Amino acid sequence: MPPSHRVVIAVFPDVDLLDVTGPAEVFALANRETRGGAGYEVRLAGPAAGEVRTSAGVRLLADLSFEEVGPRVDTLLVPGAVDHTEAGPVARVDPDVVAWVKATTPHARRVASVCVGAHVLAAAGLLDGRTATTHWSTAAQLAADHPAVTVDPDPIFVRADRGRLWTGAGISACLDLALALVAEDQGEDVALAVARQLVMYLRRQGGQSQFSVPLSRPASSRRDIDELRLWIADHLDADLSAAALAARMCLSERHFARVFTKETGASPAAYVEAARVEVARRLLETTDGPLDEVAREAGLGSVETLHRALKRQLATTPAAYRRRFRAEPA
Repeated sequence: MPPSHRVVIAVFPDVDLLDVTGPAEVFALANRETRGGAGYEVRLAGPAAGEVRTSAGVRLLADLSFEEVGPRVDTLLVPGAVDHTEAGPVARVDPDVVAWVKATTPHARRVASVCVGAHVLAAAGLLDGRTATTHWSTAAQLAADHPAVTVDPDPIFVRADRGRLWTGAGISACLDLALALVAEDQGEDVALAVARQLVMYLRRQGGQSQFSVPLSRPASSRRDIDELRLWIADHLDADLSAAALAARMCLSERHFARVFTKETGASPAAYVEAARVEVARRLLETTDGPLDEVAREAGLGSVETLHRALKRQLATTPAAYRRRFRAEPA
């Protein structure tokens, strides 16, 4: 019996190594977890069959040339490559790769980009009129080069066109994207089993930020502020007003606000709201719970406050966010 999921990953000179091997490992582990029942067959395709040098200097072997791939493609995966300049990384867009992706897409059940591979999809015209993500460092380039694409640099991945088109964030997020594809094909239990085999802390959902609230704030020079940040994360349903936090720190409210803002780069109120919204995002993606329950568990209190916080932080509504990022069963 032929495999039910023929995955073709594009490879070309200086392609990011993890963008290729990360998803391939996820699909291989899915086969192992289901004793082959997942039916993934991964093939590497390049401008020519044979050796391809990656950005890490490690060489891969393309199984097929682009011309040999043929029409039977379940999942087309397009990684990226960057040129490092004095102004920063610039996504490389090879016209031959773009032409092949454009020609192959009509024959594929779904197409996904990894990291700066989104620039290739955009150049092929696949992202026009859609929302897409890429590695944060080239998001501005993607937006400037392709004004018809709505670029969101924040999510781990974005699912569009009823699951036929996916764009993923950079580097290790390739694992999250591949796990989401497995969850769509095989169900959440198989994806979680693969995540455990990868020793991943958890399988991050699509809308989760490329930087969680603690990681997106600068390191503090004060241990007491770092300890407070950890306490906030564990007590989002508590009274986290500036006055309550100042009292916990045994500081005046004014002095506390000044110190906290200096150390974290955000006011106490903004930091707390961002932390609560991060939890609300996860609940909206992974549960079907009513909005009042989401608001309560995230420490936002009411549906009205949940609406205001998402509008302020993400420029969207809870319902719209859930429609866009809700993980769907197989």
